[in-house]
Amino acid sequence: MGTIKTTNIEPIADNGTVTLGSSGDQFTLATGAKSSFLYPSFEATLSGDITISNVTVTLVPFNNVIFDSNSCYSTSTYKFTPNVAGKYYVYCSMQSDALGAADLQRTAARIYKNDVQYKAAQWLQDTNRARQQNPYVVGFIDMNGTTDSLSVYAYLDDVSGSPKLESGVKGNSFGAFRIGS
Repeated sequence: MGTIKTTNIEPIADNGTVTLGSSGDQFTLATGAKSSFLYPSFEATLSGDITISNVTVTLVPFNNVIFDSNSCYSTSTYKFTPNVAGKYYVYCSMQSDALGAADLQRTAARIYKNDVQYKAAQWLQDTNRARQQNPYVVGFIDMNGTTDSLSVYAYLDDVSGSPKLESGVKGNSFGAFRIGS
C-alpha cells in the first residue's frame, strides 16, 4: 500500500464531487480526527408513571434510556455528564396526566446545569381551561466534558394535590447531543 500526502484535494469535474473509495470500503481515521460532532448523545424517558410532590421542584427520574452513544447518562443520578467538552443542544419536555384538566394549574420543566437552574419553560392553565400545551425546553449549553452535568426537574401545581407525569408518551423526555467544540 502506498501513502498519499497532500494538503488540498479538489474535484476534477465541475460538479464539486470527490469520491473516496467504492461502496463497502472502510476508512480508518487517525487518532484525534473527528468523524462527527454529534457525539456524545442520549435520550431518556420515563419507564412508568411517577407522582410528583405537589408545588415542589422535583428531580425527574428519566430511567428508560432510548439511546446513549457514549454511556454518559446515569439512570441512578438521572444526570448527563458528557465525556467530551463542547456545545450541546439540550431538550426536555413534560406532560402531566392532568394536562388540560380543571385541577392542573401549572406544569414547569427545568433544565439544571451542575444542580443550578439553567433554562425553563412552563404551561399555565388559562381561565377557560381550553388550551393544552406541554412545556418544552431547548437550548445550547457549553459543557466542559468532565465535571459539568445536566438534569431535569419538574414543578406541578395541581389542585387535587397528587400530580403525575405519564410514561407511555414521548411527552416526557430528556436528551442532548454535541454540536461542536
